[in-house]
This record gives sequence, structure tokens and C-alpha cells, in this order.
Amino acid sequence: MDIGIDLGTANVMITMGNRGIVLNEPSMIAFNTKLNEVIAVGTEAYKMAGKTPDHITVVQPLCDGVISDHKMTEYMITAFIEKVTGKQLLMPNIVMCVPSSVTDVESRAVIEAAKIAGAKKVYLIEEPIAALLGTGIDISTPLGNMVVDIGGGTTDIAVVSMNGIVAKSSIKVAGNKFDKAIVKYISNRYRVLIGEKTAEMAKISAANIFDPDGSRNMIIKGRHLIRGLPEQIQVSDYDIYEAIIELINEIIFAIKSVFEKAPPELVGDIYNNGIYLTGGGALIYGLDKLIAKEIGVHCHIAEDPISCVANGTRLAFKNIDKLLDGFENVSLYKN
Repeated sequence: MDIGIDLGTANVMITMGNRGIVLNEPSMIAFNTKLNEVIAVGTEAYKMAGKTPDHITVVQPLCDGVISDHKMTEYMITAFIEKVTGKQLLMPNIVMCVPSSVTDVESRAVIEAAKIAGAKKVYLIEEPIAALLGTGIDISTPLGNMVVDIGGGTTDIAVVSMNGIVAKSSIKVAGNKFDKAIVKYISNRYRVLIGEKTAEMAKISAANIFDPDGSRNMIIKGRHLIRGLPEQIQVSDYDIYEAIIELINEIIFAIKSVFEKAPPELVGDIYNNGIYLTGGGALIYGLDKLIAKEIGVHCHIAEDPISCVANGTRLAFKNIDKLLDGFENVSLYKN
């Protein structure tokens, strides 16, 4: 029983054996402080966000790609594994994804959470490696491939060759930061307070960060900050552009810094092969064109960017011997 877990800040995706992705739910837990118990996990908890009384809190136990609440994370992983295995004590082998900048302490936290959930063995794989595996790229050859994985909490950028990461960068600028920036912008410009769920919908539906022209727009609803009453306004791609372009520029700067660290031979390969965009952030309209313009290298959006890392964890089981042989991209810890 092999289980792959993409433990994301925004979503948890689980793959099992040859069945592919068997679970894709938000990384959220609803906790009743009066009864001191968890009342919902995943999608059910997400539905409660922003709508609960004081004694129920909805939390994301992961922040910026790493565990911020150990107990809640352990409960969440256990609940998800029970959900996909039917509460059978199967003692699975688990591959878990971590950001490329993860520290030893943070790695141990992930490993302990998986062990408590009943794992027999725990393997860690860095997100850029998993993302490239999930896109179907052969990373074992001496050719340079660059991946930019824009998730919920972190953006991981790496140049990979011969099963190893040659140059990398991981920044805490990604989907959640975009949503918060949109909330702040709408609040400052229109004096309307919206929730992060609404901001995420605006990012998906109205964004155009390459050449905003006002053609993409949507109606959003919130509370007027001065009158305190319900309000609805129309936002356009100009608004989303102004809200998040500074954060997008931070990602572009990080991509440039990875090129500066990479050997020139591999940079030449990347110029020929292009840059692969994965993660939910890859779907922001116009992002691939903007990066291509600023970097001067063609960008490919992966076929299913949101699922790339999760599929990579599944494929990692087939490559575990290769990845373990002299590389640090997958680490093995035994009970």
C-alpha cells in the first residue's frame, strides 16, 4: 500500500497505488473550543470558514508550506488517510512533499505527523522534483529542466538535471498572499471588505496580469467599511493586476536569481526546453506570457498543473531507488 501526499497550504491531495488521485480537499479543520474536539475536516471545514460562531474556529494547520499547528496537522492527515483507506490499519509507505527550502525541524514535523497517522515508512520528496515527475518529464537525463511551482503557501523554483536539484529558490509568495493582497486592495480602493474566498474567485475569474484591458470582470459582494451595510461592486482585470503585480514581480525576480545560480550549460538547455509552470498559480491568466516576456524563455503550463505534484508523489515510488542513490531530494526515515 503506497500513498503519496501533497501536503499543501491550501489543499491536500492523496494518491494511492495505481488508482491515481483519490482525495483532493482543502487543508482546513473546524475545531469546537467548548467541546475541545474536531468537528470537520477538509471540504466540510472549508464550507464553514468565515461563517462560524465564536466557539468554533476554522484553521489552516499549514502556513507557507510548513506545519504551524502540529496537533491539528496530525489529526488532519490521519482523518484523510482513514477516509481513503476505509479505516483499515494497512501500515502504508508514504511519500510526502515538502518545499525545497524546508528545514530539518520542519521535515521532522512532517515525518512525525505521517508516523502518527500509521505510516510504515516515510519518504520526503521536494516539490520541484515531484512537480517535474508529474508533468511527465524525464529528469534522469543530463539535460536542464526548470520548474516554477506556484502553490498556496510557497513558490518553488528549481533547475533539475540527472535526478537532482542543481539550483533552487523557495519564496513565501503564492496563492494565499495573492488573495490577501486582493482583499487589501478592494478594501483601500472601494471601501468594501470581502473575504479571502471571494478574493480567490476574483483572482480566478477576473485576472489578466499580462495586458489588462477591462474585458475580464466580475461582481463581488462584501460589507461597506463606512456604512457597514452589504455592498456589491464590479471589479475588473485592472483591479486584480494592481493588487497582485508586485507579488508576481517577486516571483519573476526569484526566477532570475535561480538562473544566476545555474551552470551556463543547463541555462542553454532551459532556453531550448522552456520553463514549466505547475501549481494552482500557473492558471492565473497571462502569467505564462508575462514570465516569457520578462525572462525571454518560453513557458509551458502543465497539462493539469494543480495535480502535478500529487501525481509526482505517485510516480516517485517507481523511481525511489534512483532518487535515493546519492541524492538528497528524497530522504528515507524508518521506524
